[in-house]
Amino acid sequence: MGLVTVAVAALLLAGCGGGGSSQNTAGKEKGTGTGASSSQGGGTITIGINADPPNLDPSGSTALVDRYVQNSIFDKLYDMDASLQVVPVLAASLPEVSADGKVYTIHLRQGIQFSDGTPFNADAVVFNLKRYMSPESARHSELSFVQDVQKVDEQTVRIILTKPFSPLLYTLTDRAGMMGSPAAIQKEGANFGQHPVGTGPFMFESRTKGDQIVLVRNPHYWQKGKPKADRLVWKVVTDDNVKVVNLKAGQLDIIDTVPAQSVGDLQSNSAFRVDIGPGLGFQGLYLNVNEPPFNNVYLRRAVDLAIDRAALVKVVFGQTADPGYGPFPAGTPAAAASGAVPSVDLAKVKQLLAQGGHPDGFSFTLKIAASPVNQQVAQVLKNMLAQAGITMNIQQEEFGTLLDDSTKHNFQASALGWSGRPDPDGNIYAWLYTGGSLNDSAYSNPQVDQLLDQARATNEMAQRVDIYRRVMEIVHQDVPYVYLYFPKNVKAYSSQLKGFVNVPDGIIRTADLSK
Repeated sequence: MGLVTVAVAALLLAGCGGGGSSQNTAGKEKGTGTGASSSQGGGTITIGINADPPNLDPSGSTALVDRYVQNSIFDKLYDMDASLQVVPVLAASLPEVSADGKVYTIHLRQGIQFSDGTPFNADAVVFNLKRYMSPESARHSELSFVQDVQKVDEQTVRIILTKPFSPLLYTLTDRAGMMGSPAAIQKEGANFGQHPVGTGPFMFESRTKGDQIVLVRNPHYWQKGKPKADRLVWKVVTDDNVKVVNLKAGQLDIIDTVPAQSVGDLQSNSAFRVDIGPGLGFQGLYLNVNEPPFNNVYLRRAVDLAIDRAALVKVVFGQTADPGYGPFPAGTPAAAASGAVPSVDLAKVKQLLAQGGHPDGFSFTLKIAASPVNQQVAQVLKNMLAQAGITMNIQQEEFGTLLDDSTKHNFQASALGWSGRPDPDGNIYAWLYTGGSLNDSAYSNPQVDQLLDQARATNEMAQRVDIYRRVMEIVHQDVPYVYLYFPKNVKAYSSQLKGFVNVPDGIIRTADLSK
């Protein structure tokens, strides 16, 4: 999961969820040379990303940019393809599920080892899943219905649930399904994110903070003929416009986000490809419901109703985003539950301000990740709110600092969004459930908690959508989070790059990339 910040094209936050994204998470910097290449593959693939990944340990990670890099280091038990279908990876097949929906039996592939030479087996799966189940892990909410994980034999694991948990399989296609080397985790402890070890196609080599992360081919990778590149360089480029310049100059092979104003130019140039696909996530603003001024529900509602989402998207994002009013984008299973985007009603806003004891308006500070697009979004919001008598101050922070402040509830309002998950639970539970790992607003509503638990235990999607609709009716009144827009999944890359597939989760699969 990850949190991602308000920004362009393929946004993520964080996330939080996992943070964690987003069209533009935070940072980008100048790219380096791409190295040797040939029609047979090999060489170096250089990827421009919009922020420095805060945490490469899947247990604590909450940002989309973390997942970019993690996905090349760590194989998962399952993955999803471009059609959002679940496919086995480290698991040998889809799980066997008991009649009551509470026991999942997973058979594992044989003969796989971590890149440190230790074996991948049932013990490793049990170790990783129990680590993620810990309350200290950012994965805790995702696995809260898991009662126990047991080894059946060397290649078989049994997951026992407290009650049926319909999102489990999709949950294992993300960080909760990433398998790290138990030996390396025990050796490194809290520093595992600085020296991550998985079974994936690439191995961690080095990191220059704020600049780049370098991965090299795993020579013992279990999938024959992969990876096709020798080396990956994840280059941090916090300015989208600079990223486009570096792509054109051949210093970057692919970029994770594309500013709206550059899409047409790149599309008209045969040297490049632009792929605009559906996204799974959302972008918006956390409001801290425990601190002034947003411990006042009328002021939260006033901010929510004073924003013209269609105008925001038109001005900043063009064809790279859609206005949004909930956690479920169009084309995803629970889209109907998000709710219709409201029209701005300044008379109603004035009424809400008066009800909240601030008839002449109020002021607050919005923290954003430092980037031109985030600044542009914030400025548009500032101007809209000013028309209602609401003064919004803007404070820019480094992306990792913003995530930390948000997690610690050290903000009045925080601009962070989410890269999204294929199962609707991944876009709502941890955000709105009391004590949820992404509930940075500190929101708590027992009725919402009850409904979210009910949705998790319901297998029929139509019934789940109805439950989520009821949740969002409550949330739109409580407004712990201001939903703004749904980013599309936009990637631009050199026409010489081969093997790219645009998956809706926005993560670049690297095992097949070559030049």
